[in-house]
Amino acid sequence: MLFLLPPSETKRDGGSDGSSLDLASLSHPSLLRPRRAALTSLVRLSRDADAAMRALRLGPRLADEVTRNRRVRSSPTLRALERYTGVVYDPIAADRLTDDAWTWASAHIGVHSALFGPVSATDRIPAYRLSHDSRLPDLVLRSHWAPPVSRALAGLGRPVVDLRSEGYVGLGPSPEGSAFVRIVSDEGGRRRALNHFNKKTKGVLVSQLLESRPDLGDVGEFVDWARGRGIVVEREGNELVVVSESVLGG
Repeated sequence: MLFLLPPSETKRDGGSDGSSLDLASLSHPSLLRPRRAALTSLVRLSRDADAAMRALRLGPRLADEVTRNRRVRSSPTLRALERYTGVVYDPIAADRLTDDAWTWASAHIGVHSALFGPVSATDRIPAYRLSHDSRLPDLVLRSHWAPPVSRALAGLGRPVVDLRSEGYVGLGPSPEGSAFVRIVSDEGGRRRALNHFNKKTKGVLVSQLLESRPDLGDVGEFVDWARGRGIVVEREGNELVVVSESVLGG
């Protein structure tokens, strides 16, 4: 089973000394060609700082993001779970994961990048800036990624617990037998969608998975595991509705 996370806009700087991007080393090798095309398009765009800032919807304070993109082929790399920061990733605390947790993450956790497509938690990537709704001059991300990503995920031969936002689902839907996770708050029986705590709930849920490292074969087994930890989760068609308070302890 694969737990597929959204990326984050914010990313940690730096990386391992002497490292640089190696597209051929990333998981899902069938995505090598679309990865090359997206990378080439982003680097080309970044040669014109003003055009890049408009396309990426960046304000003046984020001008350094264009420099990041210009250097993306040669800048140092980190494991994906270390690279991403922010509300989803802070609870995961990648810098404190044990070796056993990293081994489990490598096999069971992915992150869907707008630049690289889905990558493993341990795939080594540089810092970059590109979102699912960014506008590259010579390709449309949705049509560029959706067919090959869908094929790559289907080729895994296992279901996906889809923790992505809808924008990233549009870059490649999960295969049959998967489940999209919808986070809600339960206020005295009244349920409502969440934004900030939606992301935090996903991060805490993944941190619990990394602590427990369960052996899960399908969505039903994941539901059983979650309920065994006191997490309120209900199946509604191809969705899993998770109550935030039961994950965060609120």
